Amino acid sequence: MSLLDGLMSSGAVEAISRELGVDQQTAQSGLQALLPAVTGGMQNQAEAQPQGLGGLAGILGGLGGGGLLENVLGHGPTDVGQGNAVLGQIFGSKDTSRAVADEASQRSGLSPELLKKMLPIVAMLAAGYFAKRAHDSKQQQSTPDGEEAQPDEGALGGLLGGKGAMGGVLGSILGAGGGGGGLLGGLMGGRKE
Repeated sequence: MSLLDGLMSSGAVEAISRELGVDQQTAQSGLQALLPAVTGGMQNQAEAQPQGLGGLAGILGGLGGGGLLENVLGHGPTDVGQGNAVLGQIFGSKDTSRAVADEASQRSGLSPELLKKMLPIVAMLAAGYFAKRAHDSKQQQSTPDGEEAQPDEGALGGLLGGKGAMGGVLGSILGAGGGGGGLLGGLMGGRKE
């Protein structure tokens, strides 16, 4: 099951619709437009960790873990501050988050203002779902000598997709080739011409 499928079946669209006061079609379009960049940021964060996806799971656990998902899906108001903390961890700057919303707006036709409000919620949904699956995977692993079990990298990697799956939106935002080019390089002053 993909991350999008998991979120759709968990009630994410309904929660976004309720939280932002938009119809479910708009909520679904926004989720689909923003999720590739969020998962791409999570994948990049995992690649930067010595423990890979396990390291990402640890970071997300420190930001609220599976509780992030429950916060959005619950009936009370969503604490988007937690979503902004996730975005800060996976994107590094508010400029990148704004660029993600602007790019998703061009792809979806939804307003950038709405997508900027939706982005921390989508980040919480994705991070919370991933952290919950990582926790469940870790619980299923057993170690004979009492060492701490690691989550199943294969199962978790499928949630985030490979470079090809995330390349579209995030690639155009972060810039291909890794040389500081693209939008992120321009925002951070890394582009040399």
